[in-house]
Amino acid sequence: MGLFSSINIAATGLTAQRTRQDVIADNIANANTTRTTEGGPFRRSRTVFRPRGEEQQPVWRSAFLPKALETPPGNGVRIVDIEKDMDAEPRLVYDPTHPDAIQDGPRAGYVEMPNVNIVDEMVDLISAARSYEANTRVVEGARTMFQTAMEIGRA
Repeated sequence: MGLFSSINIAATGLTAQRTRQDVIADNIANANTTRTTEGGPFRRSRTVFRPRGEEQQPVWRSAFLPKALETPPGNGVRIVDIEKDMDAEPRLVYDPTHPDAIQDGPRAGYVEMPNVNIVDEMVDLISAARSYEANTRVVEGARTMFQTAMEIGRA
């Protein structure tokens, strides 16, 4: 694994976490949207990540290394989908004056609100920000190692 491959892996993490932050921001912005173009209240979105590059690279094997260390390094992460959370039901809030209130039946006067929980979204946002920060530190560490190697080469 070379210097640039570690930077490329961290770059995929940076891209994925930035997209995740954008999706979370969209969820927070639409936490009170009761009417969408698809009909009904806004549904929470979430990002789905998968490892990038299913092909595995050959690994140097040693009798002294445990089997767990013989697995090849990853190639980063990719976003395979941004999906709507259709499992969680919309929250029901009683507000008969709301223009989107249900008019008939046992739920008359209730408004279907988005299935977005602001507290959960903020926790996810903090997690995404910390993951983004960790990937920036990987890039910075790789840059520092490269500069140190260049200084050793000059000496």
